[in-house]
Amino acid sequence: MSDLVIAGRTFKSRLIVGTGKYKDGPETAKAIEASGAEMVTVAVRRVELDRTKESLLDYIDTNSMFLMPNTAGCYTGEEAIRAARLAREVGLSDWVKVEVIGDRQTLYPDVAGTLTATEVLVKEGFTVLPYTSDDIVFAKRLIDVGAAAVMPLGAPIGSGLGLQNVANLRILRELITEVPLILDAGVGTASDAAVAMELGFDGVLMNTAIAEAKDPIKMASAMKHAVIAGREAYEAGRMPRRLYASASSPLDGISK
Repeated sequence: MSDLVIAGRTFKSRLIVGTGKYKDGPETAKAIEASGAEMVTVAVRRVELDRTKESLLDYIDTNSMFLMPNTAGCYTGEEAIRAARLAREVGLSDWVKVEVIGDRQTLYPDVAGTLTATEVLVKEGFTVLPYTSDDIVFAKRLIDVGAAAVMPLGAPIGSGLGLQNVANLRILRELITEVPLILDAGVGTASDAAVAMELGFDGVLMNTAIAEAKDPIKMASAMKHAVIAGREAYEAGRMPRRLYASASSPLDGISK
């Protein structure tokens, strides 16, 4: 399987995992390890940044894991900008997953706020990966202002519904070639991740599908293998779909 490259940085794993909703820090650490992920996201507004106290950050090995703060819980572009600046000020990272929520029930992104935050933060030297809708027009606008990747939802955050609008995701994959395309949100089980990768997505970001599984550690491992299998299938190139049967053993040359 080929490597994932984002803003010049290379990752062997194409799975990115979140760190919320686990029962405790040790379970978080075990799930991350089982996932094989090399990048994890941490919500700036939901983590104890004062390292004098126990924090989720104590369970992430930043020597082997790339940490990407995210702006989960922000409802305006201005809030997201402040959260990203805070993360950089305390030494977390100058990479940020920008998440600006526009609706509390569906957790759909506020596209205007997302664009504003992305543009401002890129100008300030951040590497920005925005969570967005599956709208190709808006995705292109994010790229125009400097997004290092585009991360459309497959379904509402935490819903576990799987990929709900495959047609739009196919359009995104066909028309976005400038930056990586990463599915973010909606995955419920391993087959969802495999489908996203078979569509040609460059990576998958997930949290709830692992953290809320009956066995998060085993699910993390399943997701690792699903992403690998889906990507290898995409790179291998699937056989054509045919309306009628085609014999597995050729009939040419068979004696009568």
